[in-house]
Amino acid sequence: QVQLVESGGGLVQAGGSLRLSCAASGRTGSIYAMGWFRQAPGKERDFVAAISWSGGSTYYADSVKGRFTISRDNAKNTVSLQMNSLKPEDTAVYFCAADPPPRQYYSGSYYKYWGQGTQVSVSS
Repeated sequence: QVQLVESGGGLVQAGGSLRLSCAASGRTGSIYAMGWFRQAPGKERDFVAAISWSGGSTYYADSVKGRFTISRDNAKNTVSLQMNSLKPEDTAVYFCAADPPPRQYYSGSYYKYWGQGTQVSVSS
């Protein structure tokens, strides 16, 4: 089993920045990749970004490319999401997720483990 705990959410004005972190514990040696998803009220959960655990390959939703950066620290078993130039439409609960099969990064249904989520609110 793998446990995921997110941190770093909050309220920020449009144009501002936030950094989310996800700490993984448990059987982290089995993790192939990790990702971030978000869900706004009344909407479906959407893919945001993913990173392979060992190779460092990254993947982004078109809506966040150039603004968000996903990174990982294998020594600390953490994955971070640096969010710049935030927009009101980025407001959502952000979830960390882990261990999709190879090349199945974009759909949440493939991820085995999930964090509890952290709220990000961007005011206009």
